[in-house]
Amino acid sequence: MNELEQLSQKDKERLALTGLDLEMTNRCGSFFQIDQDVVHTSCAAEGIEILPIAVALEKYDWVSDYCWKAVPKDKDKYTEYVAKQEMPQGVVVIAHEGARSETPLQACLFLRQEKVQHVHNIVIAREGSEIHLISGCASSAQKEHGAHLGVTEIYVGKNAKVTSTMIHNWSPGISVFPRSMAIVEEGGIFLSNYVCMQPVKKIQMYPTARLAGKGAVGRFSSIVVGTPGSHLDLGSRAILGAEGTSAELITRAITTGGTIISRGHVLGETDKTRGHIECKGLILKDGIIHAIPEIEGHLTGTELSHEAAVGKIARHEIEYLMSRGLNEEEATATIIRGFLDVKISGLPEVLQKQIDDAIDKAESGF
Repeated sequence: MNELEQLSQKDKERLALTGLDLEMTNRCGSFFQIDQDVVHTSCAAEGIEILPIAVALEKYDWVSDYCWKAVPKDKDKYTEYVAKQEMPQGVVVIAHEGARSETPLQACLFLRQEKVQHVHNIVIAREGSEIHLISGCASSAQKEHGAHLGVTEIYVGKNAKVTSTMIHNWSPGISVFPRSMAIVEEGGIFLSNYVCMQPVKKIQMYPTARLAGKGAVGRFSSIVVGTPGSHLDLGSRAILGAEGTSAELITRAITTGGTIISRGHVLGETDKTRGHIECKGLILKDGIIHAIPEIEGHLTGTELSHEAAVGKIARHEIEYLMSRGLNEEEATATIIRGFLDVKISGLPEVLQKQIDDAIDKAESGF
């Protein structure tokens, strides 16, 4: 990891906030891309591979069967841009049948000099396998303007489990357009966790999970902070396409002056399905939080629900904590910490600690 070691101390600190572990003490595999150059790949877990997409396509003919199957090339202008690239970049993670990782894999996409970084990522978890992938996306401290376009396709096989945690740490002049979809087969579990608590110009994303097999489960959990000048158009969607499938979409949003649009959509296509959306927003300084929950049922055998709330910290809550010995600043920080402290189901302890650290770091800026 020589090129990583040559990064500035400030950039290393920024990458650490996205979950990157340069020492690999709590990671079983690693992928690192700077701009359009893959500078490191490794994996020590038996039955699990982490490869640059060009290498994976050359090594396994069947990997091409997973390209642009979940996310169509013509979905929008951003996917078209990524699809037309002659030299595709990005990561392919393959968990072969029955393989399980005790510690997470990590994939880091770092924007340092290029105007536009484009990636096409594919995650394949075969029957009975289990993987945890933490994706850290960041820009250099010196990078003032730029864009990141990312397409991610996730395939969760029968009785397999994929936990995907994405942490963003961009700069105030960066625009980000991820496009992702997961297809979950019978008995499969897909857990998607997203954290963005640092300044960014714009993020527009709407990840989707199609629960295609009987008893499949999907859960999206998001923790976001909209700082002044940031425009975050975020959301998630779950399609309950088989009997016994269930999904939960949970969002915690705080604005300190930025705009947050929080979208959620659960579609019940089949009998004996359940879905729930929950969005809670906190306005610390004048900004915008716009919650748009949608539940759509097509037959009598689906149970869907949603709840959304946006407001400010109640004065009586602050005064109560102050009566217990905290000053106003400490009381406010305690309430914010509790609001954001969403324990994410199925998350390994090391990843929960990473999110807790991000929350602690962001609190200092409130």
